[in-house]
Amino acid sequence: MNIIRRNSTRVALSGIAVGAIFAATACSADTSTPATTTAAPSPALVRALDQVVASGYPGIQAVIDGPGGHRVLTAGVGDLQTGTPFAADAQVRIGSNTKTFVTTVLLQLVAEDKVQLDAPIEQYLPGVVQGNGNDGHRITVRQLMQHTSGIPDYLGHGTVDGGMASEGTQLDPTSEAIRWQRFEPAELVRRAMAMPPNYEPGARAEYTNTNYIVLGMLIEKVTGRSPAAEITRRIIEPLGLRATYFPAPGDTGIRDPHPAGYHSIEGKRVDFTNTETSWAGAAGAMISTGAEVNRFFSALLGGKLLPAAQLAEMQRTVPFDREPGAGYGLGLIHRPVPCGKEVWGHGGSIPGFEVRTGVAADGTAVVVSTNQLPTNQAEFDAVENVFKVAICGG
Repeated sequence: MNIIRRNSTRVALSGIAVGAIFAATACSADTSTPATTTAAPSPALVRALDQVVASGYPGIQAVIDGPGGHRVLTAGVGDLQTGTPFAADAQVRIGSNTKTFVTTVLLQLVAEDKVQLDAPIEQYLPGVVQGNGNDGHRITVRQLMQHTSGIPDYLGHGTVDGGMASEGTQLDPTSEAIRWQRFEPAELVRRAMAMPPNYEPGARAEYTNTNYIVLGMLIEKVTGRSPAAEITRRIIEPLGLRATYFPAPGDTGIRDPHPAGYHSIEGKRVDFTNTETSWAGAAGAMISTGAEVNRFFSALLGGKLLPAAQLAEMQRTVPFDREPGAGYGLGLIHRPVPCGKEVWGHGGSIPGFEVRTGVAADGTAVVVSTNQLPTNQAEFDAVENVFKVAICGG
């Protein structure tokens, strides 16, 4: 999930595949492990990585692919008990980067004329987005993808008439009771529908995880298969992403190799590696590696997963409420960086892990992963600096 609001020290849990015409390009993907370059990292990037650990994180990993080859750099540790660093092919929870996989599948379905972007969600999921002023007749598939639907977040952290959602509607996945509980998507949507909408559909953009739980339900309704199955069939298998997956029901661990994931609860660092992530679902439950996330975003932006028309729709943006100067498309974020490069990606946060992603127009792809979420603005900025130095050629 994407749960960090930029330029604020508040940390809140509101933000965690096509048919035959694409088979030729999808199946030609290089599934080999990229060769690691021996080129030395820039001093600026080394300093930036060290600063992240100095600011309070257990560890950090930067995976860089592109014209300069494949590089993996780490600082700190992946496991505080053993002192071992992040493995080069470490698997981590990628949070809301899951959303880009979901929109890719849906845009493939748009290309197949099975889904219409500007059709109301009520047309596909009658009665699901209804209640307390929420009305699926007035909310389109596009608005769900772009976070302009106005429907509230089932985590209970969206604003309602200028205030926070009531305490009774909040779902806290860091609580011990919720940490191991299994949720069905329909249940999460019902929790959201118990709250009034945050604003009129289309009035503005406000990042809301409920949008993507509904979109996951849409995939299942249209295809007859779960979002996990469709993402696997349409993206993971064609691209040869052997370490990328949706956890199965009850699968609370992470496949090896993986770092431990930590979360700060009431000022204490808690090992949060193992947890049930059904509460995140199509909004943020996936697991992958830095190299494979780079491969996915590079293939997507290189036109290997979508026709040009659908990729262009994905890159039509509105102002992004969580990052000044950024634009949110359809599950894809246009990110400003100081060197002026054109950068597209997403990013994701979930208790235990944060993963920032981006691909520049020159082909440089970067994934920066930490094994703890930031607890203050200085920590957030330190990780952001690593991403910007790496994407700008560090």
